[in-house]
Amino acid sequence: MKNDRISRRSFLYAAGLAGASAALTACGSPASSSTASSAAASQAAGESVELIVFAAASLTETLTAIGETYSAENPGVTFSFNFDSSGTLKTQIQEGADCDLFISAGQKQMDQLDSAASADVNTEGLDCVDSGSRVDLLENKVVLCVPEGSDKGIDSFDALAEHLKAEDILFCMGNSDVPVGQYTQKILEYYGLDEEALAADGVITYGSNVKEVTTQVIEASVDAGVVYCTDAYSAGITPVDEATSEMCGQIIYPAAVMKAAPHADAAQAFLDYLQTGDAGAVFESVGFTAL
Repeated sequence: MKNDRISRRSFLYAAGLAGASAALTACGSPASSSTASSAAASQAAGESVELIVFAAASLTETLTAIGETYSAENPGVTFSFNFDSSGTLKTQIQEGADCDLFISAGQKQMDQLDSAASADVNTEGLDCVDSGSRVDLLENKVVLCVPEGSDKGIDSFDALAEHLKAEDILFCMGNSDVPVGQYTQKILEYYGLDEEALAADGVITYGSNVKEVTTQVIEASVDAGVVYCTDAYSAGITPVDEATSEMCGQIIYPAAVMKAAPHADAAQAFLDYLQTGDAGAVFESVGFTAL
């Protein structure tokens, strides 16, 4: 069985990089063969490994639960999760933060780190991603949510567009460097709405990640917000409408091991596990589609 294979794999690729270089290249420095040998010896000695996983904020609940199960099934493997907007995580990786596995809420942020991606997207020529490990892991949906008991009549994206044109509501969306914000920008463009003008007129406010947008809707500090269906589910919010692919395209979450991963083998083993039926069931329980 796949889980049995995973549990036998090496979980310690590198105990740590050998000192900090005075001139680190972008994305950190790849582990050396001597470090790998040291890691193999450490594994034989039964030492544990802490995987460093950078993941989109919308994965907070599901990935935490999956990590707990994985650790129980694989003693000695623990996790250090960093949940934030994919844009923020991309920047941290680019600046040399230790990261074993990156799971983005959008292809753009992964492409910006992947030398195999188009130069039109990876404009800085970054080479942080082990392209051979990269997979499209999940699909999500973008939904429109309103505070409980709202009387604004915002029951669809069509209705939202009319209210935005009338400038009689306060709408929350993600920042432009956040995937959910980028998907929302496409929705605004679909309806021919000028985001910059609406923001200048005080009609639009922003969240630095999808959790912040969700919180503003829950607290009724805004009249509507666009989030992922999984965040709405986790927060107990019932969406009033779901965006079509025509409005904003597919919402695909890519995942990949980083080239400078301190624990590359362990990261790959966990990524393999995330593609199993057991992990897929957890993702799908909150509205993701496992790919």
